[in-house]
Amino acid sequence: MAARPAPASRQDFRHFRPITTRWLDNDVYGHVNNVVYYLWFDTVVNGFLIERGLLDPVGGAAIGLVAETGCRYHASVSFPDAIEAGLGLTRLGSSSVEYRIGIFRHADATAAAEGRFVHVYVDRQTRRPVPVPEPVRQALTAELAV
Repeated sequence: MAARPAPASRQDFRHFRPITTRWLDNDVYGHVNNVVYYLWFDTVVNGFLIERGLLDPVGGAAIGLVAETGCRYHASVSFPDAIEAGLGLTRLGSSSVEYRIGIFRHADATAAAEGRFVHVYVDRQTRRPVPVPEPVRQALTAELAV
């Protein structure tokens, strides 16, 4: 059996977004429920794109649809932990982007969880794949590539 990879460190990411945990994020076991991590992944990726004017969720011609996600957990997070989501670029294809996300508790040096989030760019009307828009490609390369 292969050894489990070590958690990512803050140095593996170039963009961070603070995220507030909420009381309702905790489940009956006293930690943040696994589904909440996927909300955080969506928030850090789309927040990055919207803040830079790279995603118009209502009227843009090309939109990124989530094609695949995954999460590896290393440590528990619970309300009222203060967390940061780190965002990095794993792969930039012709019509897809694979992001790497780290969830960090407080000022921890290593990730409590790591996510994989794949966007496939499609035409809003036809839902057929289109190339990653050039402004998106440039911003991801400049700001997220490690």
